[in-house]
Amino acid sequence: MGIQTQCIDKQSEACGVFGIYAPGTDVARVTFFGLYALQHRGQESAGIAVSDGLRATLHKKMGLVSQVFDEDNLAPLQGHIAIGHVRYSTADSSRAISAQPFLLESALGPIGVAHNGNLVNTEELRQGLFAHGVGLASYCDTEIMIQMLAGAPGDAWPERIRHLMSKALGAYSLTILTRNALYAVRDPWGFRPLSIGRLENGWAVASESCALQTVGATEIREIEPGVIVEIDDQGVREIPGADPEKSNLCIFEYIYFARPDSHIDGQLIHEVRQSLGRELAREHPVEADLVMAVPDSATPAAIGFALEADIPYGEGLIKNRYIGRTFIQPDDRLRQAGIALKFNPLSQTLEGKRVVVVDDSIVRGNTSRPIVELLRRAGAREVHLRISSPPIKHPCFMGVDMATYDELIAHRLSVQEVCEQIGADSLGYLSMQGMLRAVQRPMSRFCVACFSGEYPFEERAGGFIRECEGMCEVVGG
Repeated sequence: MGIQTQCIDKQSEACGVFGIYAPGTDVARVTFFGLYALQHRGQESAGIAVSDGLRATLHKKMGLVSQVFDEDNLAPLQGHIAIGHVRYSTADSSRAISAQPFLLESALGPIGVAHNGNLVNTEELRQGLFAHGVGLASYCDTEIMIQMLAGAPGDAWPERIRHLMSKALGAYSLTILTRNALYAVRDPWGFRPLSIGRLENGWAVASESCALQTVGATEIREIEPGVIVEIDDQGVREIPGADPEKSNLCIFEYIYFARPDSHIDGQLIHEVRQSLGRELAREHPVEADLVMAVPDSATPAAIGFALEADIPYGEGLIKNRYIGRTFIQPDDRLRQAGIALKFNPLSQTLEGKRVVVVDDSIVRGNTSRPIVELLRRAGAREVHLRISSPPIKHPCFMGVDMATYDELIAHRLSVQEVCEQIGADSLGYLSMQGMLRAVQRPMSRFCVACFSGEYPFEERAGGFIRECEGMCEVVGG
């Protein structure tokens, strides 16, 4: 989707979900703006499902929110309940059939599901559905979840949702639409964030608080792990879904995924990222003339580094923020230009300078080297790369495309070898201890498997993880 170059080196964003129950409101339009605020979490497809109390309607398509929706296709989405989704696929190919939300009819009426996360017992659940004669149209685990809900025992949706939670193993933050109610569900481990806020005439839920603020919600708070939130004409109720497990919030929500103006666990992401940069400056000081960021997610960390190191902060790269917003593919000459399609250096700023370049992570390393070369061609005398997270040495199986072991540069090479390969004068990663000091929370609250290789509930999903270690073939919402 959009321009593809040979220099993509970011872990792919988790998906974003949104839901609203608000009688008398144009809920599809509100959901559109909620998804617009979550666009950073997924750029491959977008969709909205709406219920009016009698029937449910759906529109979804490949593309950005602004490409998928217009006045003509929003108009038929009439009702007082809506859910929405923006998607970045993990292993399931970028196909329209895997776009979300999923919507189908059941014995209890229509049901729609939007999912952020990834299950690790997908194959077991697939085989269980096949054994009961249920066919599947995709490899997306969200389709598995909606089919399980449609066929689960129980005469009420909360009972069926609890049944699903007893079977599903892995990361899932869900918004669920039924004929008369909206449900928000967070897995017992709390891998992915999910928040709720009050509207003037209803309630909204979203992957991040920034989306709730965008649509004017107040009294915003996080939904606790293992909880089912039910919203209907009787108001809001929290229902126990599954006993909370050991907390495993993905640490990359702080480092990269979440928008800087979102709050997670009571902390503003922008401030946490500045703290990451400050810790990085303490651990890896360097004599330099300029601190700059690889825009945009590393900007707060670069500001923190500059403040702590007492080195001027400035922009050395200008990012073309629309380069991924076209369906036109570059020709061979432009494809070979690679990183220059996305970034343009400010030569007058860089000329003759010793530059500290702050980035949030290195995954494959195939973006870092072109950036270093670009800065040198623009006149930088020295290029010192500083990373506001530890080395990523292990794949993720919880819904983030971290690449395979063979692709992860820090798994294959030492820090010095990575530095030599990308052509920097020096390279420094933030330590695990420095990262935890910055987030001001104990390691026990987070999933840090991509750094440590210690996977949550590996004893229950070890076969899946061993099977995927070479392929990383996980399919999530």
